Amino acid sequence: MASPIFLLLLQLLVVIAVARCAGVLFRKLGQTAVIGEMAAGIFLGPSFVGRWFPSVEAALFPPSSLALLQLLSQLGVILFMFTVGLEFDVRRLRERARSAVVISNAGIAVPFCLGIVLSLYLRADFAPAHVPPIVFALFTAVAMSITAFPVLARIISERGLTGTDLGNTAIACAAIDDVTAWCLLTIVLAVARGQGFAGPAITIALAILFSLIVLKGIGPRAGAFLGRPGTGERPGATTLAWAVCFAFASALVTEAIGVHALFGAFIAGVALSSARDVAAAVRNAVEPLAAVVLLPLFFAASGLRTEIGLLGGLRDWAICGLVIAVAIAGKLGGSSVAARWSGMSWREALAIGALMNTRGLMELVVLNIGYELGILSPALYTMMVVMALATTCMAGPMLNVVQGERITNRLRT
Repeated sequence: MASPIFLLLLQLLVVIAVARCAGVLFRKLGQTAVIGEMAAGIFLGPSFVGRWFPSVEAALFPPSSLALLQLLSQLGVILFMFTVGLEFDVRRLRERARSAVVISNAGIAVPFCLGIVLSLYLRADFAPAHVPPIVFALFTAVAMSITAFPVLARIISERGLTGTDLGNTAIACAAIDDVTAWCLLTIVLAVARGQGFAGPAITIALAILFSLIVLKGIGPRAGAFLGRPGTGERPGATTLAWAVCFAFASALVTEAIGVHALFGAFIAGVALSSARDVAAAVRNAVEPLAAVVLLPLFFAASGLRTEIGLLGGLRDWAICGLVIAVAIAGKLGGSSVAARWSGMSWREALAIGALMNTRGLMELVVLNIGYELGILSPALYTMMVVMALATTCMAGPMLNVVQGERITNRLRT
């Protein structure tokens, strides 16, 4: 029997190699690398390797090893969200704050309402018997409302939109969307556990207070906190250590509050982003480990729970198509109309809608929570994962259609 360290190293080797190969392949197909990494996670699970080579999956991912794999995957997401915050430009957010608030609110409200309606149709066949109707409806609505903040950031980075008004507006919308979605999820989970609404209200208040303390108290002093960058655009060891400790401490606080560790890591990055040179150096040091080594583990851990074979009949695939259609109508439609109403051109509005429609990483986080709590059945979990992959795949091709080089160049600074 293989030792735990041998098995972990083998898992790391396989997951990283397959994710990297899939990322390269999908980029050649005109998609972003993160789509390939998501597909690689599903490929390694029961949908493909487990179905055709069950002995290989059983040997490579035995149930006893999954807990450690999932913990490492969460660490990767936390570090990646920290790097997203480090790149966030608060100054540009202020320039389009009104648009960001309007778009993000519409991007939550419209899919949330459509998700409630969809849950009424899905409940009879796909809701576990022990789950109250209100919990199933609210969780479905939240799942429809998610925007994948890290995935959106990756798409913006890979397409060269970092630092543009379009990119910063999309990041701002996703940030507000993400916070709102986590607050809603906190309320849903409290209701599911029979805690009422007092607990979530306290959680939201504490999250706001923590954000103000970090952003107003530490943000303006980020340069003094981090010190000077090291040579060659790399941070010194002490600077890097303090930055990572700050990210983990912030993640710890928000996890203790009950929001999520990812939110704390992002807020920590935003607070340190004002020290541009040092923040860039820290990001250059942390991002390769998070994005290349640890983040693919999250996609693999999610893929191990996704079994496409559960959607066996034409009716199941038709319902899966309905889930995808509702998700697109709510998120892309709601965000695009709101962006147009806020003063953007239709090209910019549709580009924002396409970016906000990406659900990948954060959707998988939420779905895994619902799966672990027994709110989602395995079949509905699989449908939602397929929806997350489909809506994320749409972003690149739709941007190619509605954006064009002219707008990219005009918005680039």
